[in-house]
Amino acid sequence: MTQDLTRDPLLAGLAALATDAPDGLLERIAARWVTAPSPLGEVSVAFTGQGIAYVHQGDGFAAAFRARAGRPLLPADRPPAGLLPALRTGRSSGVALDLRGLSDFQRDVLLAARTIPRGEVRPYAWIAAQIGRPKAVRAVGAALGANPVPLLVPCHRVTRSDGVAGDYVFGAAAKERLLVAEGVDLDAVRRLARARVFYLASDTTGVVCFPTCHNARRITAAHRHGFRSIAQAQEAGYRPCRTCRPALAA
Repeated sequence: MTQDLTRDPLLAGLAALATDAPDGLLERIAARWVTAPSPLGEVSVAFTGQGIAYVHQGDGFAAAFRARAGRPLLPADRPPAGLLPALRTGRSSGVALDLRGLSDFQRDVLLAARTIPRGEVRPYAWIAAQIGRPKAVRAVGAALGANPVPLLVPCHRVTRSDGVAGDYVFGAAAKERLLVAEGVDLDAVRRLARARVFYLASDTTGVVCFPTCHNARRITAAHRHGFRSIAQAQEAGYRPCRTCRPALAA
């Protein structure tokens, strides 16, 4: 992918300065960019000294970033630390992000989504409760839909409670592709949802989880019990999992 960065008036003005710009000025007004492989194909990535600011697939990367961040782009010699393994493995907690320009609410939503482990999903209501805004489920969906750093903030791991993957920055098909590649059995989740089962409990541990929680996936058929709600599971004597915290979506 080739980005035409030679026509940016800001960069042209800097190049025309009679004296060298002060140290660090360029890094404060421009961002660097690279292309990188991802599970969905090649993506373009913009980053600053504070972290990765934008992940984009397809044409129009430079214009889209300039419209979002108000900064021109310069090619980087190398990708930022941790980017390539994070895209390859889906584990990005150690990668620095530059989320400046987002509202506090948007930032909280993205950071909550970032805590969802690879191979697991959570409903939108879980994110809303996690950030202390349990009634803001629609706003959570909107914030995830505008995620500037998909793949690094795994918004694809937030789904509808009925087992439907839902919308995604790169399209619904890409979302399902990512989840399946991570080991999420979407067909099983949908079968459970059609049966009005949204939580699974183990009668050996006394714990109830989201179906994709790694603890739930260890429950054998003989000891597995399904519930429509956390309240129903608690009435039957089960306590919410401390790992996936399903009570947040109750």
